[in-house]
Amino acid sequence: MNSLSKVALVTGAGTGIGRNTALRLLEEGYSVVLAGRRIELLKNTKREAGDSESRTVIVPTDVGSPESVGGLFNKIREKFGRLDLLFN
Repeated sequence: MNSLSKVALVTGAGTGIGRNTALRLLEEGYSVVLAGRRIELLKNTKREAGDSESRTVIVPTDVGSPESVGGLFNKIREKFGRLDLLFN
């Protein structure tokens, strides 16, 4: 991953507005963490990213669970060391 690219987290990235936002952020050069409960839908979004697929990370997350959200942010910290944008 390019250490100069900005890092975005998009919740609900498997469908609708979340999916479209994640794909648009990738077009703009962001690395994007795809979060949501349904891993198959997140995988579909990653596939749709095409050439930008290498800048995506899937983290299955239930935003209603504090433990799940904590794990999400730990993964972001581990992978990127920072977060520049949160789209929830």
